[in-house]
Amino acid sequence: MINFRYHVVSLTAVFLALAIGLVVGTAALNGPVADSLKENVNALRKDNQQMRQAVQSMEKELELEEDFAAQTAELLLPGKLTDKRVLVVGLPTGRDHTEGVIKMLQLAGAKVSRVDLQDKFINPDNNNNLLELAVTAARPTSAPTADLPSNSNGVETSSALLASVLLDRAAGATPVTEADRRAVLAAYINANYLTTEEPVTASAEAVVLVSGQPYVDKDSAKKDESVLKVAEQFDQAGILVVGGNGSAGGNLVAAVRSDPVLVQTISTVDNANTVQGQLVTALALVQQVTEKKAGQYGVADNATLLPRLPQ
Repeated sequence: MINFRYHVVSLTAVFLALAIGLVVGTAALNGPVADSLKENVNALRKDNQQMRQAVQSMEKELELEEDFAAQTAELLLPGKLTDKRVLVVGLPTGRDHTEGVIKMLQLAGAKVSRVDLQDKFINPDNNNNLLELAVTAARPTSAPTADLPSNSNGVETSSALLASVLLDRAAGATPVTEADRRAVLAAYINANYLTTEEPVTASAEAVVLVSGQPYVDKDSAKKDESVLKVAEQFDQAGILVVGGNGSAGGNLVAAVRSDPVLVQTISTVDNANTVQGQLVTALALVQQVTEKKAGQYGVADNATLLPRLPQ
C-alpha cells in the first residue's frame, strides 16, 4: 500500500527535477537569448537614431523652404497691389495664419483692413439672433432689409449685410456712408460677433477670407456650412480669395473646389498656413484683381503650385 510519505517523496522528486531542468535550460540558453536580445535592442536604437536625424533634416529643410519663400516674396510682391484696398476676414479656424497673409498683402502694397469673425458668429445656436441683428443693424444707405437674403439663415443674412458695407458697391448703386458702416460694424462688435483691430474707414475692392481645418465637434456640419455661407455672400459682393489650411474633410477650401459654380469665381489656396502659401495667396489676389481670373492653388492633387501672372 502506498503511504503518504511515498507521495511526499515523489512530489519532492518531481519539483526537484523541474528546478534542475529550469536551471540547466536557462544556463544553456542564456548566452544565445541574451545575445539576440542585445542585437535587437542595438538595432532598434540605431533605427531610432536614424529616424530622429531624418526628422531633424526635414525640419531644417522646411525651415529653409520657408526662408526661401519669404525672400522670394520680397522680389515678387512689391508693387503688385499698390494702393489696392483689401479686406482680410479672419475666420476662427484661420486665426493662426491670418497675420502672415496680411504681411504678404502689405508687402505687395495693399491697404489692408482686418475683421475677425468670432466663434459666436458661426455657432448655429445664434441663428435667430443673427437674423434679428441683421434687420436692426441695416440702415438706409447700407443694406435695406429688402436687399438681404429672404430666408431664415442668420449667418447668410448677416454676411450679406457685412459684405454690403465693407465692399465697394456696383456702379450706379448708392454708396455706403461712413456713419452707416460704423453703425453696422458697431452692432456686431457690441454683440461679440466680430472684432476689428483698427476702425474700418473705407470700403474694400477685394476680400481675402482666411480659413483653416474643418470643424470636428457635434455641430461640425452646420458650422462648415455656415463658413461656406460667409464665402458665398462675400463672393457675390466682390473679388474673393480663400486662404486655407488643407483641402479635405469638408473645410472651406474643399467646399469651394467641389462646387462647380463657386470654383469659377473664388480662388483658393490650400497651404496658406505656410509662408509659401501666404505668398501664393497674395499672388492669387493679384491675378483676380488684374485678370478677373480664379484659380485653385497649393499642394493638393487638384491644385497648381502658384498662379501664372502676365509679365
